[in-house]
Order: sequence, then structure tokens, then C-alpha cells
Amino acid sequence: MHRRALALAAVTILAAAGLVAGATPASAAVVSLQSVVPVPVTVQPATGVTYTLPAGAAIQTDAGSAAVGTYLAGILRPSTGYALPVTTVSGTPSSGIALLLSGADSSVGAEGYQLDVTASVLTIRAQTAAGLFYGVQTLRQLFPGAIEARTVQPGPWEVAGGRIVDRPRYAYRGAMLDVSRHFFGVDVVKRYIDHISQYKLNTLHLHLSDDQGWRIVVDAWPRLTSVGGSTQVGGGPGGFYTKAQYSDLVAYAAARHITIVPEIDMPGHTNAALASYAELNCDNVAPPLYTGTAVGFSSLCVGKELTYTFVQQVLNELAALTPGPYLHIGGDEANSTSDADYRTFMNRIQPYAGAAGKTVMGWHQLGQADHTPGRIAQFWGTTTSDPDLSAAVAKGDKVVMSPANKAYLDMKYTNETPLGLSWAGLIEVQTAYNWDPATLVPGVPASAILGVEAPMWSETLTQLAHIEFMAFPRMPAIAELAWSPQSARNWDTFKVRLGAQGPRWTTQGISFYRSPQVPWATAPPTGGRVEAESYTSQSGVQIVADAAAHGGNRVGYIDAGDWIGFSGVSVAGRTGFTARIASGGTGGTIQVRSGSATGPLLGSVAVPNTGGYGTYADVSTSLTAGSGSLFLVFTGSGGGLFDIDDFALTGTTPPATNLALNKPATADSRCATNEGPEKAVNGTTNGGNADKWCSVGATKWLRVDLQSSTAVGRVVVRHAGAGGESAGFNTRDFDIQTSGDGTTWTTAAQVRGNTANVTTSTFGPVAARYLRLNVISPTSTSDQAARIYELEAYAA
Repeated sequence: MHRRALALAAVTILAAAGLVAGATPASAAVVSLQSVVPVPVTVQPATGVTYTLPAGAAIQTDAGSAAVGTYLAGILRPSTGYALPVTTVSGTPSSGIALLLSGADSSVGAEGYQLDVTASVLTIRAQTAAGLFYGVQTLRQLFPGAIEARTVQPGPWEVAGGRIVDRPRYAYRGAMLDVSRHFFGVDVVKRYIDHISQYKLNTLHLHLSDDQGWRIVVDAWPRLTSVGGSTQVGGGPGGFYTKAQYSDLVAYAAARHITIVPEIDMPGHTNAALASYAELNCDNVAPPLYTGTAVGFSSLCVGKELTYTFVQQVLNELAALTPGPYLHIGGDEANSTSDADYRTFMNRIQPYAGAAGKTVMGWHQLGQADHTPGRIAQFWGTTTSDPDLSAAVAKGDKVVMSPANKAYLDMKYTNETPLGLSWAGLIEVQTAYNWDPATLVPGVPASAILGVEAPMWSETLTQLAHIEFMAFPRMPAIAELAWSPQSARNWDTFKVRLGAQGPRWTTQGISFYRSPQVPWATAPPTGGRVEAESYTSQSGVQIVADAAAHGGNRVGYIDAGDWIGFSGVSVAGRTGFTARIASGGTGGTIQVRSGSATGPLLGSVAVPNTGGYGTYADVSTSLTAGSGSLFLVFTGSGGGLFDIDDFALTGTTPPATNLALNKPATADSRCATNEGPEKAVNGTTNGGNADKWCSVGATKWLRVDLQSSTAVGRVVVRHAGAGGESAGFNTRDFDIQTSGDGTTWTTAAQVRGNTANVTTSTFGPVAARYLRLNVISPTSTSDQAARIYELEAYAA
């Protein structure tokens, strides 16, 4: 069986990971206001209210919010295809999207926001541009996941009505990226900035120096990068940032309201510097460059005056490039520096940061040294007490919590995780989520805690797909700790909200770990390639991170008799099956079945040894006719048969059946004898103005008898505009109701403020024999006639 580590091959990730499908509706249901990660402080849904983004919408901004408006337009334009001009607001906005630096609830503070959604306008208010930006991140999650696509999708682009008032728990909400053990270029760091900003983190700590590499140009010491930046763990080419590249990263982050905190780790973790300049060593002999992963063996020479010239020049140049308030000076794992020398060194260099206009930040071992004004100690321990942390707090330090056994994103999820380390323990998603920064270390008062940071060390990570796989879904979990009030946090509700993010990440091309602790949502596909790891049921298999796989994951550890099922993938009308597979083992067979793992066999295809588990090939077979959901059953001899990355079903899916077509229909009134309810279920809208049901007055109804109890999950209503009349006569407010007996009715969907020619309401599905459209407000004009050209009902 192939219980092996993931090969660290550099491979390009497909941007459209997950499902590459034809045009399908952007959303099966309007996203709930209560599905947001991090969970907001207060949410007040408005029942029956939905905002639909129109093609002609503008993003209205006032002085100070135009940049956020431009950012939002950049998110929305590619997927909607709408122009979405960013304009200056005039008066009180009554349509489109408005981003305003006035009128927010007083509780939102410097980084909070208030989001209001009505049927006609979507408004975000805040006291600062940062608050508006975080409101925009919430708005992104309220649109369907397809809003994240970079190509035009069909919509509709609906947002549930209501109000959110939100603000962060902690001022410091950070992530750290180690670019020293393995170097990551500007584009990768920018991608990570985009990821963390999406979940309202506001700080990126860059670990710029370590034993394995120095990653930032220092003009006074050019060999730091020409020599010290020339390698990395494993002996790769390394790399470094020019000052222009670093400034570009700082500006990119600032545009997303993220502060860059640069770290130069001292006095330990300095082999790259010592190898670059012999004179920095106590014996004036430069050690060789280091490409291993051990720690604690290097130290700057505390007794040399040149050491302090070096440190001051490095910090001065870095401070000049960094507009943020902090310089991180490391201070951890200085095992080759005596306690006395450590205190001497730190007491000498800390004032350099202050002289450069910055506040000192360091790992919590800084508590051994004297306090400097505003100093921040970053706790990375794994215990609930630490003398260095206690000393730091006693001296007046603020604390950023990064407990390695909770917040380190480079720790393995399980023993089978092919990336990461495990020295601090295994960190599944629930472990990352279920702790409180304010109570983790009893000796540290809540008032001393400035915030939370999730570090990502890179000993085993070499590319973006690895970073993403280790960050998602744990980084959003840490983000909720940092943003949301403790009273609002609950694992059982969080895991559902987190699972709903999965299709969104797939659309974004993010490689993520499908933790079995999380009920992952899936977007039922209608065609194209389907990621094998998007299964909804399984027996025996495991999901494996693989940068060579589409979407960054494959289904592996496949033994004879294992299977995977897809409740959202129908085999109806399908005539062929193609799978992308890889095998370094015996190979085997994929059986295509319907309904269950023992259901009818529609076809099978042999899987050969492809030459290795990283070598992919396609295998195909034809299918006999079938119906029901798809199951793939794996057969062969023994274990470790093969892996499957994704697959495609070919053929045409039969059109959905309109359950209401030509069924008996009744109504409580009609405008004319030739405008009766039967016209609304005759399957046409092109028979002229009389090809409709018309009813005068409010609170009128149209009822359809489906003639037997059946599952209904989608109702389409074609209004006046669909029949050639003025869109001003489209039915404004109405309910969709279902009944089993024609007497007791349940409201399945509500539509309010409608202006569209065609509306689609998705729900359930629910079992019903009778369907009723209840008119509340006939039109948006003074005309009181409801005009329904067609009422259609579908199973889904």
C-alpha cells in the first residue's frame, strides 16, 4: 500500500480547481446572513427580503472610500460581467451598492462596519476605510460562491436581506509566513495576502531571515542576499526581495488594510548572515551555508562591536522600507547564546528599533531582557505557563498569542498529512478553533492580549499549493478567534459555516484540506470535470494533498472494495466516463454504478500502472443508460491500487421536467375570461397579452394541483416582462406555498421588491401535491393587476 509522503514537485495549480463546468445558475439558494466566517457580532435577517444585483448597478462611494469601491468592483466585475462603475454618492443611495464613511452604528469602532441589505440597495457603513473593507469581505461571502470566478457566470447575484453590525475582538489579527526556510516570490506572497485579508486578518508577519536564507536586500551589507540568500532547505536556489519588491508587497498589503511586520531573527537563527560575512563571527571564520532544518546552533557574536553596527544598519534600512509600527527582532531558540549574553544583546539592540521610530516585537523569550515602551511579546509555547512570558507581562509587554500546539499552521492535521511537522502535536481544525486566547495562559490577563497570529513555517513547504493546503481550513478558524466575540463562537455552528466555504475555495482555485471533522458543502455539477475529493459519501479512501492534482488534492489509499459516492451527480443521460488516475501499484478497475455502491453497473474501466503515483493519465469507458446518483466502486487485488484526481461524465443530461405543465390550475379571480389560471401552466409565454393569468387586486392566489405528492425544490415564475409587457408590471411581492392536502399551506419562499422578468425560488426540496402563488403586491406601479405568464415547478 502506498503510504508515502507527497513528492514536493513544483507544478502549476489550475485556477479553476474543483469543477470546470458549463454555465449553471450561480446559486441554488440565497446565502444566509448567518453563514459568515468570522461570525459577526450581531445579525438581524429580514425575512422575505432579497437584494438582486442588477446589471446597471453602480458602486457609490464618498470621500475616502473610493479605493475600497474599486477593490470591490475588481471582485465583482469578472464573474458578473457587469460594468459596475465606481461613482461619487449623491444624496441617500436608493439603488446599487453604497460604501459610506458615515452613519454607522457607534459600536463599530475603528475597524467595524454596518451592512444593510434591502430589496433595492446594499449599503456598507463604517468609520474608516478599513471598516468598509471588512464589510466588503462579509459581502463577498453573502453573494453566491460563483462571485469569486474570474470568468462571467450566469447569476442571479442575490443577497439575503437584513442587517449586520460587526467589529473585531482584537486589534492585532495576524498570519506569519516563513520565507527563509523556503523562499516564496512576490506573486505567492500577494496571493497569501489576498487569502488572509478575505477573513479579516490585518497583519502579515514576514520571517525574512534564518539559518537557511536571508531574504531582504540591505545596501550596507550586500552579501547578505548575494551569498546568504542563495540557498534554502534542501539546497534549492533560494532567492530574496529587492527593496522595490518589498515595497511593492508593503503597498499591496496596505491596499488590503494589512500591515507588514518584518522579522530579522537574532541573536540565533543567523547562520545565513554569518556565512555571508566572516567578520560577524567571533573567530572571523564564515560557516558554510546551511540547508538543513536543525535549530539553535548559530549566534551573532555578542562581544563584537561590529555586531551592533550590523544590527543597527539592518534595522534602520528595514524601518525605512516599512511604514507599519513594528520591527520583529526574533529572539527565540538562541541556544548557542548564554543567558547573560542574550540579555546583553537584547538590551543593546532594542533601542535601535525605537530610534528608527518603531516598536519592538519579538518571541516571548524577550521577557528575559529589559522592557522597552510598547513592546510586544509573541507567545509560541505549548504549555499554559511560561516564565519568560510571565516576566514579559510583568514588565508591561502586550502579548500576541501564537501557541504552537494550537495556531501553528505548519503542524500536520493527522499522522497521514504528507506536509508539515508534528513536534508541537497534530492540529486538526477543531483543535485550531477550540481555544480562547484570553484564558489559555492563566497568568496572562485578558487586558494584556493584543491579539492572535497564525504562523506558517516552511521547512516542508515549497509552493503555493502547500501553503494553501496547510492554511485552509485552519487559517479561517484562527481568524474567527481573532475577530469574533468569544460568546458568539461555537464549534458545532462554526464547522457548518466553514464547510459552506468549500465550494467558494474551489471556485478560487484554493488547495485545501477536506477535514473529516467538517461537513463540506458541495456544488452539484451538471457537466464538466468533477473533483474526486468532492464526494458526499465514501468507504475506505482518504484525501491526499498533491500539487500535481487538479485542485491540489486527490483521492488515494484505495483498496479493493473501497468506493465513493456523489449525491449531487446524476448519471441520467450520461453515455461516457473519463477519469484522471495515477498508479504506482497493481492498478485495478473503476466500476461506475448508480444509486448505491451495489447499484446497477453502468460500465467499468481498467486502470493500469501509470509509472508512479505522480504520473497521471486518463482512462475512459462507455456507459449504459441509468438514473440516480453516481457511485464509483474500486476493485482489484490487494491494496494501494491507484489514485483518482477527477472525472467527467459525457452525454446530455435530460432537461428538467416541469411538474406544473398542463396540470389543473385554479385562481380566486381573473381579469378577463380568456386570462384564466390555465394560461399560467400551458408551457408558453408567446401567445400575446392574453397568454397569462391576470388577477386584479392584492392578496390574490393561483393554485396548481400536481395530481400526486412529489418533491418540489424550485419554482420559476415568468412575469409581465417575459410575456412582452412592460417590466413595470412584473409582480413585486409574492409567496410560494406548498401543501399536501390543499388546506394546510407552508410558505416555501418569499419574493419581495421584485423587478425581474423571471424569478427563480429554490428551496427544500419538499413533498407537495399542491402549489400556490400568493400575490401580496401586484406591481411596483399604481396598477393593481398581477400578470403571471407561466408558473413552473421542478424537483430541483
